[in-house]
Amino acid sequence: MARVYNFSAGPSMLPESVLNRAAEEMLDYNGSGQSVMEMSHRSKVYEEIIFGAQSLMRQVMGIPENYKVLFLQGGASLQFAAVPLNLLTGSGKADYVVTGQFATKAYQEAQKYGEINLVATSKAQTFSVIPDLDPAAFTPDADYFYICHNNTIFGTKWPELPETGDVPLVADISSSFLSEPMDVSKFGVMFGGAQKNVAPAGLTVAIVREDLLGRARKDIPTVMDWKQVVDNDSMYNTPPCWPIYICKLVLEWIQTLGGLEALKARNQYKAKLLYDFIDNSAMFTNPVRPDCRSMMNVTFVAPSEDLNNAFVKAATAAGFVNIKGHRSVGGMRASIYNAMPVEGVEALVAFMADFEKKNG
Repeated sequence: MARVYNFSAGPSMLPESVLNRAAEEMLDYNGSGQSVMEMSHRSKVYEEIIFGAQSLMRQVMGIPENYKVLFLQGGASLQFAAVPLNLLTGSGKADYVVTGQFATKAYQEAQKYGEINLVATSKAQTFSVIPDLDPAAFTPDADYFYICHNNTIFGTKWPELPETGDVPLVADISSSFLSEPMDVSKFGVMFGGAQKNVAPAGLTVAIVREDLLGRARKDIPTVMDWKQVVDNDSMYNTPPCWPIYICKLVLEWIQTLGGLEALKARNQYKAKLLYDFIDNSAMFTNPVRPDCRSMMNVTFVAPSEDLNNAFVKAATAAGFVNIKGHRSVGGMRASIYNAMPVEGVEALVAFMADFEKKNG
């Protein structure tokens, strides 16, 4: 069987050892005589999976005791509404920094529910930087301060977190989830879709500080109320059972690699390989300011649209798939999440060098 190098921004690659383990247990999980796909989420055998996944998430990320781990559905996009519905109930004000398409969507969604202050945006720079912040523009009595930590489409990442004082920092971490250690205590809420580094599509994970629970609007849909989710152990309704199972296997895989510090070192090495080649290339360029570059999503372009199209076609034929850039920006994008092996990035760099030699 020939496996391709999948550079998709999500759903993305999963570790092969995880896929093999899931295949082995497909028909009979742990001697239960049934697949995880078909067992009751109320059964003891499944409770071991979901509670085990929550416990492993706490261990791997070093989550403090005063934070809760929630397994949700609806993707990160549902949380664009859930965040204001759960938190925008004090002053009714919130601060947002818009650094890309998903931060834009979150900002637009929040405007339905309160007074939303646009602190800064890098739209004028085609989202190629994380904008400098002026603390004087912050809302002192804001209910929360919102950022998207890593921007999948434009290939940027916050080099440093904003200092928000007593205002809870809320972050969409979908495309940086589990890629490196993060100090959870700096956030009030972290959430992300799992389909990049954590599990298959269908699972969303939120990490919420306890004192931020129980603040929701009275008219919030029950399934979106974080306190209800916590009180029901993420099983108010049927959870996404299979993705949670894969999440548990991925967390076990991360532990075998040495944890998030080891993953960060490997991810930094992969990113450096690719950025160094691009920076020294006579054909390819990266539009992102170096201090704002994503470690997970590397964007690059050739000098013409014809060359971009030719590269994508040739790369796909050579087994480097899903390398075309997002439709809103064009060019190319290599998403090099945790499961992408170093060999995949090395092979891509060699292919890019050969393409440049033949087409330069």
